[in-house]
Amino acid sequence: MKGRIYMNVNDLDRLQVIEQVCKKKMKTKKAAKILGISVRQVKRLKKRFNKDGAKGLISQKVGTPSNNKISSEKRLLVLNFLNYEDHRDFSPVLVHEYISKEHPSFISITSVRQIMIQNGLWSSRKTKSKKVYRLRQRRPQEGELVQLDGSEHDWFEGRGSRCTLLVYVDDATSGTLFLKFVRSENTMDYMEATKEYIEIHGRPRTLYPDKHSVFKINHKGALSGDGRTQFARAMEELGIGIICANSPQAKGRVERKNRDFQNRLVKAMRLAKICTIEAANAFIPPFLEEFNRKFAKVPFNPINAHRPLLDTHNLDRIFCLKYTRCISKNLTLSYKNTLYQIYADRLEYTLRNTQAEVFETKDGKISFERNGKVLKAIPYREMEADIEEVSGKELLAALASIKPEKKKRYIPGRNHPWKRGARLSKNRF
Repeated sequence: MKGRIYMNVNDLDRLQVIEQVCKKKMKTKKAAKILGISVRQVKRLKKRFNKDGAKGLISQKVGTPSNNKISSEKRLLVLNFLNYEDHRDFSPVLVHEYISKEHPSFISITSVRQIMIQNGLWSSRKTKSKKVYRLRQRRPQEGELVQLDGSEHDWFEGRGSRCTLLVYVDDATSGTLFLKFVRSENTMDYMEATKEYIEIHGRPRTLYPDKHSVFKINHKGALSGDGRTQFARAMEELGIGIICANSPQAKGRVERKNRDFQNRLVKAMRLAKICTIEAANAFIPPFLEEFNRKFAKVPFNPINAHRPLLDTHNLDRIFCLKYTRCISKNLTLSYKNTLYQIYADRLEYTLRNTQAEVFETKDGKISFERNGKVLKAIPYREMEADIEEVSGKELLAALASIKPEKKKRYIPGRNHPWKRGARLSKNRF
C-alpha cells in the first residue's frame, strides 16, 4: 500500500516506542511510563500498529471537526444581522446583546468577535501609549459628587442637525442621573437642564464640570462682574459647590459615558428612526433606565446625599440671568444696548444713582427690580449693537442660526437704455 503519512514529533516518538514493544525489546509498563499514557492504551496502540502500521498510531481526531465548532446557522445569524445598513458599525458586544434578545442561548461575545474578524467586519484596536494618572477613590454617597459634561456630536447621523448631549454622571455609582439634548453648550441650556435635574433628584453636594466659560471666568484680569459666572452664581444660591477639572482624565467617568453614548445611544436612535431633539429627549428615559440597570454600581454608603429644596428656593428666579445696573439721574438705565426709562408712582428722586437688578429668562423676558420691588421700565431707544462674542463650543450653533441675506435681483424698467437699444436693433433688421 503506497501513500504518504504526515506525523508530528509526538507521533514519531510513539512509533519508536511501540516498535520496541512489538519486537519485545521493551516491556509495556516501561513504554506506558515513557509515553505518559496507561498500560491499556499502550496495548491498544500495539494492536492498531500490528493492523494498520504507522498510520494506526496517528490520532484519529486529526481532520475531524471540533465538538465546540460554531454552527453555520449561528455564523449566518451574525452575518445577516450585520448586512443591514443600520447595523454596519455595531461592535461585537452590541451585536451579541441585540441577537441575544431573540436567541437567549447564543454564542459568546468572543465567538462573535472572531466571526467578525474572519469576515473583515471588525479589527482589533491598536494599543496606544497612555499617560498614567493617579487613581482617585469614588465618593461614598450618591449625589456627593456629580460629574457634568457636554458632548457635541452628530447624534442623528445626518438625519438632523448636530447638537449637544448634556450628561450628569454620579461619581459613587457611575450611574447616569440625567441626560438632555440641547443645541449647544451655553449658560441658559445648562441652567434649564440643571433645573430639571434638581426637580427630579434634589440638590447634589458638588458638581464637577470642566473649565468651560459657563462655569469659570477664564479671562485673566476681567474687570466687569463679581468674578462669578451666571451658572456659578445660581449654584451658590442653591448651596451647591463647583469644582472645575484641570483635565479630561480627572472626570474620566463622564468622559467614558460620552464614549458609550456615542456608541450605544446613536445606534438605538438609528433603529428608532429619531431625527429631532424633541424626539430624542422623549426617547432618553426608557433607554437610560435599561442603561443604568446594566452599568450602575452600588455605592459604599446607601444614604443618598441629595438634599431637598428649601422653601426659600425659587428655581425660576434662581435659574435666570441676573445683572446689576446703575440708574442715572434721569431715571434711565442701559441693558443689552437698549436704553430704558424708569417710571415710579412717587418719590422718583430716591431712585437716582441707585442700583437695580435686571432679570432675563430663557424666553427673553426682561424685568427690573429694586429692593425686591418691580420697577416699571419702558424701552426708550436702541443703541448700536456691539460685536457678540461666542465660545468655541457655541460657534457651530451660532453660525447655523445666521441666515444670509438674499440680494434683490435688479430688473431694469421698460425705458432703460439697455431695453431701448434692444428694441432699436430689432426694428433695424
